[in-house]
Amino acid sequence: MSIDASIVKQLREKTGVGMMDCKKALVETAGNVDEAINYLRKSGIAKAEKKGDRVAKEGLVFSYIHHGGRLGVLVELNCETDFVAKTDGFSDLAHNISMQIAATNPLTITRDEIDQSLLDKEKEIFTDQAKESGKPKEIIDKIVEGRFEKYYAESCLLEQQFIKDPDRKISDLITDAVSTLGENIVINRFSRFSVGESNLTEKSK
Repeated sequence: MSIDASIVKQLREKTGVGMMDCKKALVETAGNVDEAINYLRKSGIAKAEKKGDRVAKEGLVFSYIHHGGRLGVLVELNCETDFVAKTDGFSDLAHNISMQIAATNPLTITRDEIDQSLLDKEKEIFTDQAKESGKPKEIIDKIVEGRFEKYYAESCLLEQQFIKDPDRKISDLITDAVSTLGENIVINRFSRFSVGESNLTEKSK
């Protein structure tokens, strides 16, 4: 069954669940959003959203070294209890996130953390590029908005496509782990080190 992307987006906004799980739920419920929400709740996936408000003070600092010691990543991944922090599932998540950072070098964890001055510069560039098309202002605004979404998807860790599975975002990995492990999980901060790069910046929430 074909499911319209707008309905999948609607379900995602209501539940906070990953796109693939939303699509599966809609397929199982013939595209009915309310029934899909119930389906997700019964499967335990939607419960992950409610755990997002709980305090995550435990966790681990995970290190990942790549390219024969020429590239390294440190990630602080937090959860609620020391018990979960010691599980294989939590360590696997930290490893996947570290690999993602090593491969993509994101600017921030979320879009809210990007410096406004940088966004203003990008908007000016996007707008000038769009104006060259000669399209009306309302169309130009939509083009700029679309380019910003692409910018966020490339620059913000949680919005990036997972390098091992492009159909999923890093935020989907977090949501799945929260559902599986039963605790709130937060990427608190990370640093990426590469031989020859002098300007190291720590990214944190």
